[in-house]
Amino acid sequence: MITIYKTVSGKLAEQKRYSTGAWIHAVNPDEDEIAQLLKWGVPKEGINSALDVNELARVEKEDGATFIILRVPFFLGDQMDIPYTTVPLGVITSSKWIVTICTKSTQLMRESRKSKEHPLHTKKHNTFILHILYNTAKLYLEHLNSINAIVDNLEDRLSVAIRNKELFQLLKYQKSLTFFSTALKTNSLMIERLQRLRLFQKYEEDQDLLDDVLTENLQAMEMTNISGNILSQMMDAFASMISNNQNNVIKVLTSVTIIMSVPVIVASIFGMNIALPFQDHPNAIWFTLGTSLFLAIVAALIFRKKDWF
Repeated sequence: MITIYKTVSGKLAEQKRYSTGAWIHAVNPDEDEIAQLLKWGVPKEGINSALDVNELARVEKEDGATFIILRVPFFLGDQMDIPYTTVPLGVITSSKWIVTICTKSTQLMRESRKSKEHPLHTKKHNTFILHILYNTAKLYLEHLNSINAIVDNLEDRLSVAIRNKELFQLLKYQKSLTFFSTALKTNSLMIERLQRLRLFQKYEEDQDLLDDVLTENLQAMEMTNISGNILSQMMDAFASMISNNQNNVIKVLTSVTIIMSVPVIVASIFGMNIALPFQDHPNAIWFTLGTSLFLAIVAALIFRKKDWF
């Protein structure tokens, strides 16, 4: 789907037709829409790269056009194996247009169009890029806060009873943090490349906004690393607890088995078809039961002293 926007009277407005200076936003374009983008002068390589789900963040500048790929966060749903992941977003600017291409309709682009703090402006291409980068970092932070809240809730539930369901949930969010960490690192390298290209020297406000972008991106990276380390340590701790609980169960079952085997051994001895002490005594059965019970109690006391159960 292709949607065209343009800044009119300081506000971003949707347009029915393409015109010079417009912002063209394409979401998972089909063959006809790709042909239309090519007709407007959008480079084919840029379209293919933006639609490649495995593409890493990078930036290129050629023939007066700036081509950027950045990884943006995308929420798939709590029921998915990986609730939070990242997808590539292509941003291509030239003197005629701004083009953004993505395989998904992301929360980033929906919120960026409505943002009052950092509104998108189709006449200032470099500022447009900075606003996209800033909103991307802010969205990472929002998703990280959501992940941390969910993990805290799972931790509380696991502290009461360790169950596989909650452990699998933790593993899912650990995968999401891994995706976030990788994407933020590549985004950071891409921003450094943009700095070296000196795209944001024209306006003083762009310099200030670039500092904000660097700060927010660094904060997102640090928060992701901290959350990932905490979650990893938590998983290790619960794995140790599971192993310890399993050992305790095995110790108890082993102790009970040994204690129960004592009467079996005594009964087996006195059940042999040979001459045995007290076999003709009228109270031989009570002697046998008493001996079995005494030995079982002694074994239980020994195991109890060793804290086996």
